[in-house]
Amino acid sequence: MISAFIVLLLVFTFFGYATQPTGGDDTARTVDIPSGSSLFEITETLRDAGLVHNRPFFWALVIGKGAARNIKAGEYEFSPRLSPSEIISKLVRGEKKYYNVLIPEDLNAREIAQRLMFYKLINADDFLKLLNDQSFILSLGVHADSLEGYLFPSTYRLDRSMTTREIMRMMVNKFWKEITPEISRQAEKKKLTINQLLTLASIIGKESGTNSEKPLISAVFHNRMKNGMKLQSDPTAIYGLKDEVKTILSKHLKLDNPYNTYRINGLPPGPIANPGIDSIKAALNPANVNYLYFVSRNDGTHHFSKNLAEHIHATAKYRSNSH
Repeated sequence: MISAFIVLLLVFTFFGYATQPTGGDDTARTVDIPSGSSLFEITETLRDAGLVHNRPFFWALVIGKGAARNIKAGEYEFSPRLSPSEIISKLVRGEKKYYNVLIPEDLNAREIAQRLMFYKLINADDFLKLLNDQSFILSLGVHADSLEGYLFPSTYRLDRSMTTREIMRMMVNKFWKEITPEISRQAEKKKLTINQLLTLASIIGKESGTNSEKPLISAVFHNRMKNGMKLQSDPTAIYGLKDEVKTILSKHLKLDNPYNTYRINGLPPGPIANPGIDSIKAALNPANVNYLYFVSRNDGTHHFSKNLAEHIHATAKYRSNSH
């Protein structure tokens, strides 16, 4: 009789444990469950966060729910109002904490890495290695020396259980969804490979202050290449430098590097950033104008010129206005 009473008491205690809130204050707890964690390790992680107060009961509940092998890795956010049963169900359903990360147009790969690192979503060393890993690049259908240019700007829903490889694959897959067969046909018609198209688009994106100007800036570069002129784009010269430079100086334009379009002819060997669809379309559809130069008006727009004399005059005017 006493043993039956003890069993009954234990059942009621266990039921109460399973269904009552874990307690504490109302502050949400963020918990990271690494991939491959054992039930013991998961329990200790939750205990450290103040979400498990009775290990044997928690283990019994996990086993009773058949959840031991079904808990999904990732970062979770738990309210203390949740019961242990609800916590286990959330872990099994994989209701992870997600980050909606905006990758703006025209960031280079290192800048993208910094943004993802801010949310602790990638390993920086892995990111930079994979960027130039030929077997990984080929597995994504990319025929280039680097994934620079192919990490498509968009808003991505990411979580910390994702690997660096998975996140980069997601970004390149998004790129291939945006590059339609029609875009590929247009590039072929203009005798541009996809890599050359992206290279030109990345320069247009870096030089543009507004989307409306992109076809005009595209026209300048198309016209210069057609006339055998150097592109003379400051952002390309900056990209080729080993150290980060925010202000381009005349000495930088004299340096020999494969991206310095003040020294090389034609396009640099690859993209200098990751352009959006507007820059890509502008690279394929330059405005029907005969401009060869442009200079900033210091308000986000540019003055375009057809010849060097006009460009020199415009440069003097807008640079004097900036002081």
